[in-house]
Amino acid sequence: MLVTTTPVVVGKEIAEYKGIVFGEVVSGVNFIKDMFSGITDILGGRSGTYENELQEAREKALEEMCRRAARMGANAVIGVDVDYEVLGKENGMLMVSVSGTAVVVR
Repeated sequence: MLVTTTPVVVGKEIAEYKGIVFGEVVSGVNFIKDMFSGITDILGGRSGTYENELQEAREKALEEMCRRAARMGANAVIGVDVDYEVLGKENGMLMVSVSGTAVVVR
């Protein structure tokens, strides 16, 4: 599945528009991860724990979007947008949502 943030695929013709397609992942951040990221906050530097969680959630959301596009008969998703939100009573949940237009390119 070809996935791009651009509205066209250079060198390819959009033969058919299948519709808007989404992928969403809501991921909880647990106590252990919070504890280690808290140490990073105190000492400074990047939080590899949260970065890995964010990367994994983004990849899963993109995979879900691609599965849905394939079920629609698409072979590409164009105009992809990625959004991040923090949810939950104590901001303990991370939501990654991706959307784009499922198309058939030739």
